[in-house]
Amino acid sequence: MVEAAAGRHDRTPRSVGGRQLAAMLPDPARARPAYRHLARAIGELILDGRLALHVRLPAERELAGALGTSRTTVTALYDLLRANGYAHSRQGSGTWTSLPEGRPAKGVSRLLGPADTAIDLARAAPVLPGRTLTDALVRITEDVAGHAHSTGYHPYGLPELRAAVAERCTARGLATTPEQILVTAGAQHALSLVLALLARPGDRIMVENPSYPNALEAMRRARLRTVSVPVTDDGPGWDIGIVESTLRRSVPRLGYLIPDFQNPTGRVLPAADRSRLLRTASRSGTWLVIDETLADLALDGPAPPPFAAHGESGQVITVGSMSKTHWAGLRVGWLRAPARLVTELAAQRVATDMGGSVVDQLLALDLLAGTDALLRDRLTELRAGRDALTAALRQHLPHWTWRTPPGGLSLWVDLGAPVATSLAERALAHGVRIEGGGYFGADPGLFENRLRIPYTLPPRTLTEAVHRMARAVADASGPPVGDRRTHWIA
Repeated sequence: MVEAAAGRHDRTPRSVGGRQLAAMLPDPARARPAYRHLARAIGELILDGRLALHVRLPAERELAGALGTSRTTVTALYDLLRANGYAHSRQGSGTWTSLPEGRPAKGVSRLLGPADTAIDLARAAPVLPGRTLTDALVRITEDVAGHAHSTGYHPYGLPELRAAVAERCTARGLATTPEQILVTAGAQHALSLVLALLARPGDRIMVENPSYPNALEAMRRARLRTVSVPVTDDGPGWDIGIVESTLRRSVPRLGYLIPDFQNPTGRVLPAADRSRLLRTASRSGTWLVIDETLADLALDGPAPPPFAAHGESGQVITVGSMSKTHWAGLRVGWLRAPARLVTELAAQRVATDMGGSVVDQLLALDLLAGTDALLRDRLTELRAGRDALTAALRQHLPHWTWRTPPGGLSLWVDLGAPVATSLAERALAHGVRIEGGGYFGADPGLFENRLRIPYTLPPRTLTEAVHRMARAVADASGPPVGDRRTHWIA
């Protein structure tokens, strides 16, 4: 990836070509401002050892041409790298990679600077009380021993767990048999299986805008063409006329929706609109993938009934998980679909995954039996977190606005200006890890005026996080780029 100049002498300067470096970097159009996006990527390449130290970077004009961006962007990129210690210039000999002072190279440490002790608001996921987990492990001991005499391969999932998930779907108002359930390693795994089976590169998929970043990334990796429909703060959130028009005109192969406490907006799709959407999707032949991982987290009323219960359609796949209701460390999810499709998906799964852990599934089965009791405590904690977060924001950041969601795990906050990326970078220096709203956009350059702020942490921690963010807002001259090496969002 890094080439040596002509000759074999050890002291010969090394350099990286414009096209080489461009191939290692993300598309500048994927995020705004592009120079910050690119600077962060180059910093990560250096820290990961994929781009060596003391290597000469391409000339500004050369890299601008390779990236298809302006020379002004590359000039700002190099200035930012130098300001943060990832590059230095030698008079007359160009710009060279380097490492910020005091930061070890790959193989020495995975030091994350301020993020080591930062309050993490990038991941909206609750914790599981230790006693709940240890008690469940004790209860399943005999069951684990009983399964030790079997092969342990269950491509469809443990039969007892499939039956329990089916019973829960039925109790919520959607008649379901175990044959309609496939147990997966989380909701993301379920979505990836569906994309691999039902879509081909170039197919269209209708998505909400904004939406869940990891789902959007899975679609990009599958090389699908997203067709977005907006979810806004106005009215019901979705303009069902736009959704229906998109289905009729684009005829997408798939549609991915989060109708219950939508991530990140917290909106709930009205029941009447669900029925209309089902009818229109059925006429267009579109498979709907309905993400119900947040459906049980109703804070201000009863949980909505399953989306698929609102009408007749044989092309609805419902995805669920224990990550948001129980614990993200328990990688157990499921999908509900027509039995014939479940069979095809199980065959698809075997190609890469012979089946989930029996121990994890037995643990999930035990925890699922106690969901109602666990949820009572969980919802009480979430209400307290939501109250603490909104109170702190009103006190310390009164110019920010939001619509309080009736459930889910986070606020979708309007900052009043397109400053989310720079604010997130300054916030890390003040000990808060959070991602700008652009990560949730189906299209690049959107939601720079937004932050998703989870209320899954304890109230005192959330109050402290807001204090720190307020200091970051006041510190407009703070460091522009932090070493935020992980950009996946839960």
